[in-house]
Amino acid sequence: MHVLFSKTFTKTYKRLDQKIKKAFEIKLLIFIENEFDETLRNHSLQGKYDGVRSITITGDFRAHYVILLEESRTFVAIGTHSELYEK
Repeated sequence: MHVLFSKTFTKTYKRLDQKIKKAFEIKLLIFIENEFDETLRNHSLQGKYDGVRSITITGDFRAHYVILLEESRTFVAIGTHSELYEK
């Protein structure tokens, strides 16, 4: 699987606390191995987020990604539940 990161994701990621960055790195390794591993709580979103999937990074932090090509995943957002869904 090929993993990409949008400019928005990268910009937000750079501002995150080191603990969150480390948690994301760990979850990313799991994601690459098996994107549907139960620890990720991977699920599709609905409504205005149709076509977007979400994984859990920590208790409140989520990362959103989209599938553009069969073997390619692009992470488009990362943040707390309230940050991601208030937009």
